[in-house]
Amino acid sequence: MAKENIDPAREAVENRPGEDYVIEMLNITKEFPGIRANDNVTLRLRRGEIHALLGENGAGKSTLMSVLFGLYQPDGGVIKKNGEVVKINNPNDANDLHIGMVHQHFKLVEVFTVLENIILGVEPTSASFLKKKEARSKVVALSEKYGLKVDPDAYISDITVGMQQRVEILKMLYRDNEILIFDEPTAVLTPQEIDELMEIMRGFKAEGKSILFITHKLNEIMAVADRCTVLRKGRCTGTVDIADTSREELSRMMVGREVSFSVDKAPVEPGDTVLEVCGLCAPSRRSKKNAVTNASFNVRRGEIVCIAGIEGNGQSELVYALTGLGPVSAGSIRLNGEDITRKSIRRRNNAGMAHIPEDRHKDGLILDYTLEQNLVLKKYFMPRFQKGGFIKFEEVRRFADGLIDRFDIRSGQGAVTRARSMSGGNQQKAIVAREIDYNADILIAVQPTRGLDIGAIEYIHKQIVAERDSGKAVLLVSLELDEVMNLSDRIIVIYEGELVGEFRPDEITVQELGLYMAGAKKQKSGGEV
Repeated sequence: MAKENIDPAREAVENRPGEDYVIEMLNITKEFPGIRANDNVTLRLRRGEIHALLGENGAGKSTLMSVLFGLYQPDGGVIKKNGEVVKINNPNDANDLHIGMVHQHFKLVEVFTVLENIILGVEPTSASFLKKKEARSKVVALSEKYGLKVDPDAYISDITVGMQQRVEILKMLYRDNEILIFDEPTAVLTPQEIDELMEIMRGFKAEGKSILFITHKLNEIMAVADRCTVLRKGRCTGTVDIADTSREELSRMMVGREVSFSVDKAPVEPGDTVLEVCGLCAPSRRSKKNAVTNASFNVRRGEIVCIAGIEGNGQSELVYALTGLGPVSAGSIRLNGEDITRKSIRRRNNAGMAHIPEDRHKDGLILDYTLEQNLVLKKYFMPRFQKGGFIKFEEVRRFADGLIDRFDIRSGQGAVTRARSMSGGNQQKAIVAREIDYNADILIAVQPTRGLDIGAIEYIHKQIVAERDSGKAVLLVSLELDEVMNLSDRIIVIYEGELVGEFRPDEITVQELGLYMAGAKKQKSGGEV
C-alpha cells in the first residue's frame, strides 16, 4: 500500500526530541481476515496529557487501543512504556503496567453489585476470605475524591448508563491505573453527564495521569484534548496540537473531504397524521410506577418530531410501547388510523413502522448472525427472499451488497461478516440501512447517530431529511441537543414521563430547552408554570 502524503508539520508534532512519552506505539500493524485494521500506525502519548484519537467508523481506533490493552496482539511494531519495550499479552499485563480502559460497550456483570464489579479480578482477601469492608472504603474514598458518586450496593442492572460508566472509571482508579483509555466515553451520556466527564478528565490530567480519548465528537476534542492523532482507513494521517487546528481541519483529516456541520432542509409542509398517541401510559422497567404518564401527541407526514429529554425520563419506555417491545398500561396508539396498541411487532412493521432502536446490541442486531442476515431480518419471509419456505440466498446477497455499498457499511468480509466483529459505528450503519430501506410510513429513530463519525452523521441526517421530504413521518428521540435543534420541525420535551412542552426549533434556545428538560420549566395551555 502506498504511503499517504503526510504534512511534515504534523509529523513534527509527534517526533519532537526530548519529549516525555509515557506510551509509544511504534509502527503498529494488525490484520484480521480481509482487512488491515492498523497499517504501520505510530502514536505517542505524553505524560499528563489528554490525547484524542479521531477517525471514521472502522478506521482502526478501537483496534489500536485494544492492542495497547492486551486484547489483541499486534502483527508488527512495538510498544514502549517510559522508553522501555514492553510485551502486553492480556489485560492483566496492561493493569500491571497501570494501563486501564473504559470500553465502548461496558464490561460489567449485571447481576453483580457496583462494588463487586469494581473489585472483580483483584479482590482483597485474607486467609481466603474476601475483605469487602476494606474494598468498600477504598471505593467510597475514590468516588468522593473524583466526584464519581455511586451506590456500592446497587446492582448494575438497576443503574443508569451514566452510572455504569462511573463504575468503569472507578474500576480503573481502584487498580491505580495512570494511563487511562476512554473508548467513545460520551456516546451513551446526556449533555450534563458529558460536561461532568470532561471535568473529571481535566482533573485526571491535573494529577499527572495520561489519557487516550477515542471520540467522533469534534467539539469534545476541541474542548478537552491537548493533541489529536487522526486515523483514516487504518493509517495515521497525522498528529496535531489542538491549539493550532480547527474542527474543519480535523474533519478533512478524518474523511478526506469537506464536511457540512449544518442540516439543509426545506420548510416543513406536514400532511396527514400517521401516528396518533392518546393518553399513553407505560410501566417502568425499574419500579411498579408508570414511566410514561398520559402522553398524547401525533406525527404527520412530511415532518420530523423530536422527543427531547435527559436520559431516564421515560423515553425508552415510550419507544418500547410504540414499537411493541414493551407493555402499555393505558391509552391507545394508532398508525394510519389502525389501532395497533396490542398488535405484535411484525404487525406494526407491516402496518408501516420502522425502528432504529436505542440499544443496537439488545434490540437492533443478532450479533452472531452475518451482516447479510441482519440486513434481511425484516424481509426474509417476503416472496423476493424465499420460496416455499426456502431462503433465496443469492437474492439475499444481492440485497445486502446493495445496502452495504449505499450506506458505506465497512466490514472485513463483506456480507458474510459476523455482526459481532464489526465496529460499533458500522453496526449502527447496518441498522440504519435496514430500517430506512424498509420504506415505512413512519421511522422511529432513537439516537440514530450514536457512535457515528462526522461524515456518517452528515449522511444519516441527509437520509432522515430525505425520508421527511418524501412524505414519510419521522419520530426522532435524541439526547444530542445539536441534532434536536438542527433536524426537528417540532420538539416535544419529556420530563419524568410527562410531556411538558412543545416547540418549534426557531422559537426556543438551547439554554431554555435545557431548562424544560431538567424540569425547571413546564408549559401548560394557560402558559408557562
